Amino acid sequence: MGGEKVTKGLVELPPPAASRSVNRPHRLRNVAALATACGLFYLGATSWNTYRIGPANLIDPLVGTSNEISHRYKNFGLDPQKAEDIFLSSPSAQSAISVARVWTEKPHLAGTANDYYSSVQQLEAFRKHLGIKSTSKSLPVFDAGSEESRQAILSIAHTTEPTAWIDTYYPLLNYPKERKLEILNEDGTPFWSANVEEAPAEGDPAGQWYDTIGAWHGFSKGGDVQGKLVHVGYGRKQDFDELAAAGYELTGSIALIRYGAVFRGLKVQAAQEAGAVGVLIYSDPRDNGAVTVENGYEYWPNGPALNPDSVQRGSVLFLSTYPGDPGTPGTPAYPNANRTEGTNIPSIPSLPISWANAQVLLKELGRNDSIFSSRKIRLLNRVKNEIKPIWNTMAVIPGHIRNEVVLLGNHRDAWVLGASDPTSGTVSVHEIAKGFGKLLKQGWKPLRTIVFASWDAEEYGLIGSTEWGEDFADWIQEHVVAYLNVDVASAGDRFGLSGSPSLAHILRQAAIDVPHPSDANRTLWDARDDLGPFTGPIEKDAFVVQQETELARNAASGTGVSPLGSGSDYTVFLQRLGIASSDEAFSGTSQSAVYHYHSIWDSQTWMEKYGDPGFLRHVAIAKHLGLVLLRLADSIVLPLNTTHYAYELENYLDHVVELATGLSETPNFTDLRHAITKVKKASKKLDDRKAVAEHRLKRALEKVIHREKQGACSHRKFAGARAWIKKVFGVREEKKSSYPQKWPKGARATPRIGRLPAWVDEQHERTKEHDHEERGQHRNIRKLIRAVKEVQAVNKKLSTFEQGFLSGEGIKDREWYRHLGVAPGKWLGYGATTLPALTEAITIEKNATLVAREAERLTHLLEKLAKSLN
Repeated sequence: MGGEKVTKGLVELPPPAASRSVNRPHRLRNVAALATACGLFYLGATSWNTYRIGPANLIDPLVGTSNEISHRYKNFGLDPQKAEDIFLSSPSAQSAISVARVWTEKPHLAGTANDYYSSVQQLEAFRKHLGIKSTSKSLPVFDAGSEESRQAILSIAHTTEPTAWIDTYYPLLNYPKERKLEILNEDGTPFWSANVEEAPAEGDPAGQWYDTIGAWHGFSKGGDVQGKLVHVGYGRKQDFDELAAAGYELTGSIALIRYGAVFRGLKVQAAQEAGAVGVLIYSDPRDNGAVTVENGYEYWPNGPALNPDSVQRGSVLFLSTYPGDPGTPGTPAYPNANRTEGTNIPSIPSLPISWANAQVLLKELGRNDSIFSSRKIRLLNRVKNEIKPIWNTMAVIPGHIRNEVVLLGNHRDAWVLGASDPTSGTVSVHEIAKGFGKLLKQGWKPLRTIVFASWDAEEYGLIGSTEWGEDFADWIQEHVVAYLNVDVASAGDRFGLSGSPSLAHILRQAAIDVPHPSDANRTLWDARDDLGPFTGPIEKDAFVVQQETELARNAASGTGVSPLGSGSDYTVFLQRLGIASSDEAFSGTSQSAVYHYHSIWDSQTWMEKYGDPGFLRHVAIAKHLGLVLLRLADSIVLPLNTTHYAYELENYLDHVVELATGLSETPNFTDLRHAITKVKKASKKLDDRKAVAEHRLKRALEKVIHREKQGACSHRKFAGARAWIKKVFGVREEKKSSYPQKWPKGARATPRIGRLPAWVDEQHERTKEHDHEERGQHRNIRKLIRAVKEVQAVNKKLSTFEQGFLSGEGIKDREWYRHLGVAPGKWLGYGATTLPALTEAITIEKNATLVAREAERLTHLLEKLAKSLN
């Protein structure tokens, strides 16, 4: 690895691609008629969605039922339910299994040759399913920051056909070299030396890769240290604080820490701040609930319990400080980027170890009455730090509206094989793309543009998504209306949803509309209560942690959708750029087979036996996520519920008030509560405006189409309206479909899903023949323009609502995070903290002056947000 050029890493990159040509319309033709036809179709195809999925208090009585709309507009495309049915019929278990077996054939760690090949595999999959034809012999692989890379995104507004390409970023990564773990005699010789690698086992072919990618921590510090061993429980900040309060000095020690409760990087950070010189983190089978050897279950590959030699790899980046490339915080990792040392990586070495090795160390601690071992421990961790290429694979389905984009993402890289993390999510996205390809072949085109993203280097610290988000921050904030994420689609029995409160209702309704993966009498939503097939007693400490997790789950809003913390690729979109986001997965419970997270045993064999036998959960995730994507893309008014969000703010503040009771001075949150009330009132007014705007657009479209029977305005007048509609509605002219369409001899082509019908040409011809109706139709066109502008204005307020929580100065001590509504907890990492700056001023700083300042800052932010809604 070391002998190669930095810009090439492990891969001989293909020759630079020629500048990618941008698909541009050859001519403008009947744009006003296109807007009318498409607008009418999408009104019929999506008004019913708004009616069906909206909360009860937001239902517009002026919107007809789906049957009424379908009947009225049956000649303008497939029934919307039919379109959904076409998509939902596509994801299949057989396809999912076949794709998963391909992805899990070999390790594909970020920055390696196999990782590059996986990016090309993903590119070819997008091309195949979306009907993208290659126009060049060279692959569209572009360096981030190049003109080709920039234009691939910035020219989406001019793209008329699906396209796909690969962006290459250059972050810092590291790889394992030499590792040792020893108990030392008094003379410094080894008393015991651990096998630091995972051990192969018969019954799972994945064992052949046991030493291909060593068991180590990504971004761990290289070093050779010695010290007395001390056990610090789960390694939470509070665990270290309790030892310090009890009078124990940890300087110079090596901390032995149990996985669980908080993100591993924060365990290392807490140990570092406490003065430890090294950290060992182990997987404890007691954290696996009922599924243990002690409860009579065999360990993998012979049974569902934890393999004692398995090791959980993972990044120890200080995720709560900032994610992404350590050397380029806030800016993209271009090949020639200016880099810093990075403040989100450890300064002490660490190693992940197996339960088998942990038992030896725990026994060593039990040799005396002290919390410290009598003998020293040696921890050696040699790593190689390199600037490496990583590859994000992107694909676009252009929509009728050029300035509104729905983004769907999943990461592709894995620590080893990654059958669950991330291949299960990758497979689900594959099934979604395949289903959308079916719709495209029938002439469908989304109202909004859809972008698929296959992120790289997520495992190191959300790098691929973060660098892309920092690269295109302005474009994202201007155009992206929502980000949907899936990381691990299936690793257990229970379905869970997390997301922005504004997305909660659409997420929930789609889950109700998708069948349960294995029970025909239940829905996917019901799978939130599934437990798993295994039973038995649970260890006390593990039970407490599981109860805390369960309480957090139950504390979710009445929609059952939890707030987002961090730990996956939605982070940059939600917490830095203010884009409404979501995440979903099937996860394990105390009664599920043990998921060997980041181990060689996160394998296809385990997945097919325990993780998701039959791959029905993979399919359920694909159907749910695809359905949400369809509804976000094809609703005239964005189905974002800002009023629910506003009421959630009230709940967040109530929690803060409870926390503040422990302060020496009682804070005054009156102004903040009034600001939340203003947001609620403004949002309710926006609800009314949404309903009226959609109704007026519906009426205006009906009148324009109705006048077609009696005449139309002149070509000259229609051309003027055409220009306005093009500007306001963002509609582009289309090339002929790349898919052949055959019609019976002598028959006129009838409209198909979202395509320009032959009727438009007939409509245009009639405008020349009926000048006497010019004035009436001209008035109708003007009303249509006003209605479209109003819908556009409403959608802009909805899509930028989340950005109203962003503060330029960010959160104290971690300014990269700008969202004052929700962020990963400073000492949680994955877990969400609502009203984070204010909450942590109470719980961490315990500073009444800072609490008052943060309350004032949040108050001003919310007052500004309320004004923006009016």
